[in-house]
Amino acid sequence: MEKIGMEMVVDEIFSRLPAKAVDRFKILSKYFRKELSTHNFELKHSRRAGNSLKKKLLSLKYESIVVDDIIGGNLELDTSKTITFPYNIHPSYLRIISSFNGLLLVCNERILCELMLWNPTTGRFKLISDDYFNHRFDRNSDTGGMYFDQFDDFKVLHIKCCRNVGTARVYSRRLDSWRKIDFLNGSKLASSSYSWSPATYCGKTIYFMVSNYWFPPGERNIVTFDVISESFSILCFPERMEVNPCQGHFLSISNKLHVIVVGRAVELKADLYKLEHDDWVKVFSFDNPHILDYQARMQRTNIIQDKKWLITSIWGDFVEVDLCNEAFNYLQHVDNYNGPKGALFIETAVSPFEYKL
Repeated sequence: MEKIGMEMVVDEIFSRLPAKAVDRFKILSKYFRKELSTHNFELKHSRRAGNSLKKKLLSLKYESIVVDDIIGGNLELDTSKTITFPYNIHPSYLRIISSFNGLLLVCNERILCELMLWNPTTGRFKLISDDYFNHRFDRNSDTGGMYFDQFDDFKVLHIKCCRNVGTARVYSRRLDSWRKIDFLNGSKLASSSYSWSPATYCGKTIYFMVSNYWFPPGERNIVTFDVISESFSILCFPERMEVNPCQGHFLSISNKLHVIVVGRAVELKADLYKLEHDDWVKVFSFDNPHILDYQARMQRTNIIQDKKWLITSIWGDFVEVDLCNEAFNYLQHVDNYNGPKGALFIETAVSPFEYKL
């Protein structure tokens, strides 16, 4: 051990261990607690976990929270297990806003807008709401995301659109406090007629799909948030993907931004596009896109089931597609996905709390 050096042991051995094993080592000594709680270790451990084809799928059911293994894009049915939220909240009141590096940004919809950071692997969680959150969470106008800034501080972005006014605030894990940042001043996207999607993180940028369901029909916008400059910008939805009515849903595959576009021309269609060199390239069309009726929706237990994928919702209707071999092989590399009934996450040792020396 003396010849190898403890730094090598931490970087090359501990960073490959399962998150729960890392968590147990933290209680052995102050040295391990310090070394295994640094940002550099958290980042290295989460990168190794993120490169694996093994992901976790957390599903919020009405009476329970279920976690399944996703290996190579395939749901492993015999790995399903029920977990409990470490705070006394019924699962039906929980809303997953974002997933990032093993942490979930969760809202308790029962008590106004109570935001929490939760690591479902280690069970640790932290309430991060302050007095500003004195309104109820609105699924269409409240959203947010998570990121590391240029100084390696873990941060949470929260966006609230209310009465035609948009407000953006950022929480710092290091400072344990919120601050207001410049939003899209004068933008119409704060109007109540626009709906904001959950966040998708990809390449130092957080992406939101912002849709207007009223006028003009089917208008969509892409709002980006640069995590380095902490500034917003608006991108136009590509004309080649325009079908009215239609809806877009972002996801990250092999660390590249993708979007599922669901629309109805003569019949319902669903296509997958990839952002390549500032241009959107069509990857493939999904087989047999169809809307689930209420009974089928209630019978679904997971986003992925029997080679069928619950990809998104459009005007309140859940859309399901069949996964052919081409789609199945491509989608096994999904990094980040927040769907109608749950979200993907990776098992990491990232803590909701900043480690204090």
